[in-house]
This record gives sequence, structure tokens and C-alpha cells, in this order.
Amino acid sequence: MSIEAVIWDFGGVITTSPFESFNRFEAERGLPKDFIRGINATNPETNAWAKFESSAVSLDEFDVLFAQEARAKGHHLGGKEVVALLSGDVRPRMVRVLKTCKENFRIACITNNVRSGEGPGMARSAEKASAVAEVMKLFDLVVESSVEGIRKPNPAIYTLTCERLAIDPARAVFLDDLGINLKPARELGMRTIKVLNESQAIDDLARLTGLSFS
Repeated sequence: MSIEAVIWDFGGVITTSPFESFNRFEAERGLPKDFIRGINATNPETNAWAKFESSAVSLDEFDVLFAQEARAKGHHLGGKEVVALLSGDVRPRMVRVLKTCKENFRIACITNNVRSGEGPGMARSAEKASAVAEVMKLFDLVVESSVEGIRKPNPAIYTLTCERLAIDPARAVFLDDLGINLKPARELGMRTIKVLNESQAIDDLARLTGLSFS
């Protein structure tokens, strides 16, 4: 089936990955590498992170719940400290690719985010918020977990996106940097790209869409 839409994750795809910020923070604090990701991967459907991304708890509640999960793994770390690390930097080359896709397909964004910082990208400064806002204007549709109350990898958020785009999932390409978020998209019929790095993602997207991204 021909492609009608390209659907993008935001953090780690359009922007640099928050995991890079996590690792720098862990090194500075003397925490084990990937300590934060390990907490977020434990009980991923019901943990503090899942509740916060679906707006089931407030920032203050998340701060306490995350600290409890961190203590259970042997270290002290509050949730607010982690939230401060979330906002990545916009990747200019990826934005150019996004604009080329927009000339040929409908484009949408599905982002797991939280009610913190400024805008969907959770920016920590006015300058970064402005840069993110310019990118967000490009999308025909933005679906935020914190607004909808559902988050990836819940299949409902992909179905909702396709319904709003008025397309069959089999006519969409979806890019995300987390394999767990790609699986339900594939099961719905989407073609998927796991973003390992910028160049690889762009090459894979070129092959799937037939577009040239120079």
C-alpha cells in the first residue's frame, strides 16, 4: 500500500535523546550508567513515569513516587531532577527532512511527554521553547500523552492518531527511538523505523518513502 503519512516521535528523533542527558547526569552524580532508564523500564505500565506521562499524577506526586523507586534500587534521586533533563536540542537536519516529507505526505507527531516545562517539547528555556514551537507548527497533527491520558506503547494512541489523520495504519511510516514503542505500531500495520542515530533514520526513511533527502 502506498504511504500517505509519516508519523514521528519527538524526543530522541526530532531532538537529541534525553538518554544522553541522563547518562551525563548519572556520571556527574556517581550513579550507575542507565540508572534512570532502568527505573523507567521497571513496571513500565504502572510506574511513576507511566503515571506522569498520562497525567495520572502531578509533578509533585511524581517527584515523590520516582524517589521511592530510586531508593528501592539503592540511590537517592527525585523525579523533579529527572524532569529537568528531558528537553533535548532540535536537530536541524531532521527538521529539513521533516519539511521534505511535509511536501509529499501528511505528517504527525506522537509524543510521550509530561506537564512540565514549556510546550510539547518540555523546554526549559524561552529560546528552546521557541525553537520547538517552530517545529511543532510543521505537523498536521500533534498527539501528546499528557493531553490524551494515554501513552506509547498503548495501541490506542496509534489508532487515535490514524483516525484523526483519516488514514489506514498500513499507509503510515512511524519513527521512534524505542523498540517497545514500535511493536504495537507494526502490529497495527504501520511500517516502522527504529531511530538509532540521525543518519541511519534518514537513510531508512528514504528507502521506505522513495524520497531524496540531500
